[in-house]
Amino acid sequence: MNRTIGIVLIVIGAAMLIWTGFTYTKKEKIVDAGPIQISADKQKTVNWPPYLGGILLVGGIVIVATAKKS
Repeated sequence: MNRTIGIVLIVIGAAMLIWTGFTYTKKEKIVDAGPIQISADKQKTVNWPPYLGGILLVGGIVIVATAKKS
């Protein structure tokens, strides 16, 4: 179980180091006046610091290295 968690952390950490964020499109209402509705697509960006990916990567390696073999 610990080994699986470690491997997942390694994969997530490596992905976070490669991709430092992502962008998505959200539809927001601009005007909502009865039957008339006007909406616009707005792009939102989610970023995370690269050191967080490094911490997850190192943590995953430590967990895998210290996990007992069953």
